[in-house]
Amino acid sequence: METNHLFPVFFKLEQLQVLVVGGGNVGCEKVNAILQNCPAARVTVVATWFLPEMDTITAGYPNVTLVQKAFSCGDIFGKDLVIAATSDKELNTCIWEKAKASKVLINVADTPALCDFYLGSVVQKGNLKIAISTNGKSPTIAKRLKEVLADAIPDSLENVLQHLNAIRDRLKGDFADKVKKLNELTSVLVDKK
Repeated sequence: METNHLFPVFFKLEQLQVLVVGGGNVGCEKVNAILQNCPAARVTVVATWFLPEMDTITAGYPNVTLVQKAFSCGDIFGKDLVIAATSDKELNTCIWEKAKASKVLINVADTPALCDFYLGSVVQKGNLKIAISTNGKSPTIAKRLKEVLADAIPDSLENVLQHLNAIRDRLKGDFADKVKKLNELTSVLVDKK
């Protein structure tokens, strides 16, 4: 049986520079996903043309810059993450090559072999955020699991998180002691009796 060996990580995109290449449907989808998860993300979108939806998605986000021009190698300079989201496979491969040469992490939409990272389906309830990955095998399954989890996790969980955070802040002792006490407090959440 094949196993997913991806390492899940959450980026603070407001501290990074993100480049998205592509102004069509896929580019809009990627930019929207970024902004829904991190409204303060610093994003530059480069494309020879933009769907009108891109203006709608990015309206009110001064941290997003739309640049209408053809991609060039210099666009990667100073970027921390790149997403190639064009419908041109040759261009996407070129962007991938330039990103790799610059040691910049890249995601090439719908091309798992050319991805250093994937954008997972995300379930968010307040401060709780769960990312779902199928290792690029089936975004549709990830989407369905997102729907199931979104329905299963109560909105009231945010209150629980806030209370546990307050308790954590008041706990005395070293890290191990704090973890032990928090594990005792939260064991009722997974009690299988």
